[in-house]
Amino acid sequence: MLSILAITFPVFVVIALGYATTRFGLFKPADMRVFGRFVMTISLPALLFNAVARRDLSEVFNPGYIAVYAGAALVMIGLGLIWFRGVRRLAPTQAAIALMGTTTPNSGYIAYPIMLLALPEVAGVVLALNIVVENLLVIPLCLALVALGRRRDSGGVGSVVLGIFRDLLRRPLVIALLAALAVSLSGVPLPAVVERLTALLAMAASPLALFVIGGALVGLPMRGERLLAAQVVVGKLFVHPLVVLALVLALPLLSLAPLSPDMRAAVLLTAAVPMMGIYPIFAQEEGQEGMASMAILGATLVSFFSVSALLAVLG
Repeated sequence: MLSILAITFPVFVVIALGYATTRFGLFKPADMRVFGRFVMTISLPALLFNAVARRDLSEVFNPGYIAVYAGAALVMIGLGLIWFRGVRRLAPTQAAIALMGTTTPNSGYIAYPIMLLALPEVAGVVLALNIVVENLLVIPLCLALVALGRRRDSGGVGSVVLGIFRDLLRRPLVIALLAALAVSLSGVPLPAVVERLTALLAMAASPLALFVIGGALVGLPMRGERLLAAQVVVGKLFVHPLVVLALVLALPLLSLAPLSPDMRAAVLLTAAVPMMGIYPIFAQEEGQEGMASMAILGATLVSFFSVSALLAVLG
C-alpha cells in the first residue's frame, strides 16, 4: 500500500497545493492560465519531442496499444450516444459534451505524471501514442459531434471535420510530435545540446501541469445537472477502463500481439484518469460549463482512490 501511495500521494498533493494556493490568494486564476500556456506550448511539446526524436520509430509505434486506445474511444463514443441520446434523451449538443467527458483522458497533465512515477521507462512513448490517438481521432470526433449537434455549419460533415483538423495541426503538441517523427525517420542523431535543452524544459511539465490542474479548479461554476455530471464521472473513471481491459484481452482475436505488462498498465492508467482539463471550456460554448466543472472536480477527487485501487490491482 505504501508503494502505491508513493505514486499517487505526491501527484494529488501537488494538485491540492495548486488549489489551496489559488483559493487563498497566493496565486490568481489568471496565473494558472499563464502557467498552463507554458506547459502546453513549451514544456509538454519539449517533453514529447525529446521522447520521440531520440528513439527509432519502431520503439514508438505500437499497433496493439493504438488499436486498444483508439478502439476504446470509439466504443465509448458509441456507448455515450446510446446512453445520453437513447436512454437519457438529451439534446444532441448536450449528449456530445457529456460523452466527450467520458472519452477524453487528461493524458498530459495527470496520466503522464502518474506514469512518470509508476512506469518511467514507457511514460514518454505512451504520451506520444496518446497524443496521436487523441488529436487525430478522439477530439476531432467529439468536436464534430458537437458541431453537427448545433447544425450551424452549412458546409456539412466534411467542412466541419476539415476545420477541426486544421485547428489541431496548429497545436504545439502536434507540431512537436510531427517534428520528432521527422527526426526519428531521418536517422540523424539528436544533437546533445538539443537533447539537453528539451530535457531541461520537459522537467517542468509534470509538477507544473499538476499544479495548474489544482489551481484551475478554483472559481469553476458549480451549477448544472448533478446527475449528468455524476454519470460522466462514472463513465470516465470506471466504464472507460473496463472497455480498455476488454479490448486488451481481445487483442489476440484481432491477430495483434499482446501488450507488454508495462504498456497494458499504461493504457489502463490512461483510461482511468479524469477528463482533459479544457473540458469545461468546450462545454462553456454549449452552456454546459457548470455540469462539466462538477464532473471534472468530482473525477479529480474520486480518481485518487480509483487510480490507487487500479495500481494495487496492477501490482
